[in-house]
Amino acid sequence: MATTNPIQFIQQVRAEVAKIVWPTRRETFLTTVMVFIMAALTAVFFAIVDLLIRGGLQVVLGFFGS
Repeated sequence: MATTNPIQFIQQVRAEVAKIVWPTRRETFLTTVMVFIMAALTAVFFAIVDLLIRGGLQVVLGFFGS
C-alpha cells in the first residue's frame, strides 16, 4: 500500500467531502415525518396482531381448560 503524506491526505479528504450532497431542510423534515408515520403504522399493526393472537389463545385455552 502506497503511503500518502499528511498534506495530500487532508487535500483528498477535503475533495471527497466537497462531493457530498447534503439534504435540504425540507427533505430532512419530510423524511423525519415519514419515519414517524411508518413507526406509528408499525406500532398499530403489531398491536392488532397482538390482540388477535391473545384472543385466539384465550379461545383455545378456554376450550381445553374448561
